[in-house]
Amino acid sequence: MTEPLGLRGYGPRECGSCRWWRPILEDGRGPLGPCRLSVRTGDFPGTAPICERYLSREKAVPSSPLPPPPRGRTTPKPVAPAVHRGDEPEGPLPSEGPPRPGAPFPEELTLMTREEFLEAIREALGEEAAPVRLAPRWEGGTVVLRPKDPATQSREIPLDSLFHKIVMIRDRLRLLEQRINAHEKLSDAEKVEMQQYLTRCYGSLTTFNLLFREDRDRFVGDKA
Repeated sequence: MTEPLGLRGYGPRECGSCRWWRPILEDGRGPLGPCRLSVRTGDFPGTAPICERYLSREKAVPSSPLPPPPRGRTTPKPVAPAVHRGDEPEGPLPSEGPPRPGAPFPEELTLMTREEFLEAIREALGEEAAPVRLAPRWEGGTVVLRPKDPATQSREIPLDSLFHKIVMIRDRLRLLEQRINAHEKLSDAEKVEMQQYLTRCYGSLTTFNLLFREDRDRFVGDKA
């Protein structure tokens, strides 16, 4: 069976072995994905060199807030006039210090940007998503392509390999659907039109639903 995304071996000096990198697509260069910390923008291969934010996959995600972004990417802080009561001495306010364990983060840290929303979608479709399994009766099976001419040699394709490619198509269609819904420059009418094409794609692929073990993983086309 073709090795799933994100489970291929990467060296300790490559982004593929970093916990912040998440594979979502694959092309001739191998698995591609984003950095959850946005150290690099866009999707890039896991063979890229690591940066100063590297975190091994064997290590747990730190519970404390992430360090500030790299130089050049600053978040403006709200500025408000200081208010003093008549019975309080004037002077600089004491620093609040780091938040206590379990205390809520300030509002500016809880707001989700569009890029963070898309990263959450990519992560849901990445290696942390529940694995898609082949139905038991097809495990170890083979697809035989037999030409009409008996003198022409037939070809056999392992069902495991075919199933993996079908799942990749399904995941990319779902990711495309999410990106269309979140696109800020498309009108509602344009989004509906593109959704119709995607729904037809799902309907054309329902033939392969018999390969999926779980109903929730199958393609869903037009519903009457």
